[in-house]
Order: sequence, then structure tokens, then C-alpha cells
Amino acid sequence: MEFDDEAEHKRLYRVETNSPQRNAAFSLEQGGSLSAKATQNIVIQSFKIVILSSKLNLLLPFGPIAILVHYFTDNKGWFFLLSLLGITPLAERLGYATEQLACYTGPTVGGLLNATFGNVTELIISIIALKNGMIRVVQLTLLGSILSNMLLVLGCALFCGGIVFSRKQQVFDKENAVLNSGMLLMAVMGLLFPTLLHFTHSEVHAGSSELALSRSTSCIMLIAYAAYLFFQLKIQPSFLTEGEETSDDDEVPEISKWEAIIWLLIFTAWVSLLSGYLVDAIEGASVSWKIPMSFISVILLPIVGNAAEHAGAIMFAMKDKLDLSLGVAIGSSIQISMFAVPFCVVISWVMGEQMDLNFQLFETATLFITVIVVAFFLQEGTSNYFKGLMLILSYLIVAASFFVHQDPDQG
Repeated sequence: MEFDDEAEHKRLYRVETNSPQRNAAFSLEQGGSLSAKATQNIVIQSFKIVILSSKLNLLLPFGPIAILVHYFTDNKGWFFLLSLLGITPLAERLGYATEQLACYTGPTVGGLLNATFGNVTELIISIIALKNGMIRVVQLTLLGSILSNMLLVLGCALFCGGIVFSRKQQVFDKENAVLNSGMLLMAVMGLLFPTLLHFTHSEVHAGSSELALSRSTSCIMLIAYAAYLFFQLKIQPSFLTEGEETSDDDEVPEISKWEAIIWLLIFTAWVSLLSGYLVDAIEGASVSWKIPMSFISVILLPIVGNAAEHAGAIMFAMKDKLDLSLGVAIGSSIQISMFAVPFCVVISWVMGEQMDLNFQLFETATLFITVIVVAFFLQEGTSNYFKGLMLILSYLIVAASFFVHQDPDQG
């Protein structure tokens, strides 16, 4: 039945593409002009496709409600919860608009777009928190995003894919998985040495060596991530070509290129606005709910920010495209650890703040063990629902640990 629905959807899309409104949209991209009625029809149709097609968009009104609660009440707990609910569909729609735009840009630029805008929520929250001097919130939010992608997003993808294809063992590119595991271990190395330097009290210049090491390591990690992108996009084009061929057969763009760009800008601006309010309410929510700020930053915020990755990874796994699922989950973890974290260190350097790579001993140890567990599950190049379930349960252990962990810097 699902195949019939998918075929019907493609047939309807071809009809819509050949309609006068869509032809007018494409003629506009080629330098033509549109009548007011045709423009109105395109806007209405685009609104139906982007906003009304997803059931998750029922949560969109919670964003404006959260802002009203912020201005008319002092309840930070309710405001924080409503903001979380309001950002969730925006994060998912950001991923959708990026995927639509990637259909027109090709695999290379599309891959970069997916990598960038897939994590735009975390980056926006981090930059706003840096401006407010909340360095610890930035560290914990980025750490939580890495943990969520590696354990929860990947675990749900493997579990759902294993359930759908329970009679066979799913396979993925083993060499690429090993390479990605190595990149994650390098990221752990970058966080581990400043932490060890701090807790062993072995700095040459107390108070400055740790910060200098963090900044120099961040620059090295940014160079390593650039080399990783070059290797993946240029040296290994066969993997991307394979992914492009498998995805192009099943997926066709539902909106035009300019529609995708406009929606991308709208969702990014709305996420930026809500994120600013969200960051201001973290401390108040922690006091109101009587739960550690570390749990809010490491568990709650990343689950919302990773909504797009979560949906995409599960969808690909249920279509037996585990390479794409791993590209979404593990690739996003690599981008956060090898790009977003060192990028925030450099940005804070420019702002005059002193963010370093010392994520504290408990947090760094959690990340190290998580990378080891994920690397062991991926080393064979095969998957089933049991591996996915073990990753999900591992994430529950991490969540429980942070629920009873009081961060020293936020005590």
C-alpha cells in the first residue's frame, strides 16, 4: 500500500509540475514575470506543501504562545517548555527545506547544505549563549548534540530499519564507518588533552596554558574537518554518486528552488528569535523544575535541535539506505565535534570570551565511552534492530547520569 501511495504522490507531483502555476514559477526563475493571481496561487500551494503537510507542524503555534507567556508571566518553566515545543517543528522544517534545495544544487553542494543547516539550531543557540557569556551552556549543548546523534538518532534509525527488514541483515559501507569513527576519536582527543591538563595541574603557565592549547587545537581541528570534507566530496566521489543515484529515483522536489530558499530564510530567522528567548530561560527552568542545568543542556536542547536529523535518519533506514542514515547521524556528530565546537572556541576568542576545550572530566569521559561503544557496533558493517535498541538504551543511561549529575560550574 505504501508503494501505491508513493507512486500516486509522484503522479500528482508531475501533474502539479505541469500546471500553469508551476510553469509560471519556473518561468520566473528564467527571468519571466508573474501575474498577481499566479503569485498568490504559488504562495498558497507552497504553504500547503511546507506547512500543512507535516503533522509535527501542529506544534508551530507554541512558539508565539511562548513569547506571550514570556511577556505576561514570570513562569520560566512553562516558557521554556513552550519554546522547546515551538522550536521542534522549525528544526524539522529546516531539514526539509534544505533537502528540497539540495535537489537542485547537486550532491556536493547539497551535502554541505545538509551538514550546515542540519545543525543550524545548535549553532544559533550556541552563538546567542556566547553573546550572553553562558560558555558552559554552549559546551554542554554541543556535547549533548554529539551524544544525541550518535546514540539516540542512530539507535532509532538502526532499530526502525531492523524492524522493517527483520528477515535480513542490513549492510552499510564498512570503510566509511571506520573512517568516521576515527574522526570522532580525534575529536575526543581534542577535548581530552585540555581536560587532562587541567585536572593533573600540569600547566606550564597556570590559567593560560589550557586556554592556549584549546585555541591552537581548535584551529587544527578546523583544518582536519576541511580536509575531511575535501576527502569525502572530491577523493571519494563514488560514494556520493551512489547515494545520489539511489535517492534521485525515489525523491523529487516538491517546491521550486526559490521557494526552498525563502522558506529556509524564514525558518532560520524564526529559530534565531525563539533560541534567544530559550537561552534566557534555561536557568529559570532549571530552578523551576528543580533539575540540573546540565540535564537541560545535554539532553533536552539537543533532542529538539536534532529533530531534522532524527526524521531523516529513520526515513532512510526504513528504505534500506543505511549509508545515508549513517551520513546523517554520524556525519552530524563529526560536524558538531570537529567544526562547531572549535568554531565556537574561535568565535569566543574574537568576542573576548575564554571558552576552552575543557568540558570537565565527567562530560569528556561520557563522550569517550560513547564513541567507543558506537565504533564497536559499526565495525562489522552490518546492522539489525538489536544494535539499534542497545544504542537507545545506552542513551537512556547517559540521560539518567546527567539527571543526577550536578555540574561544578553551575552549582
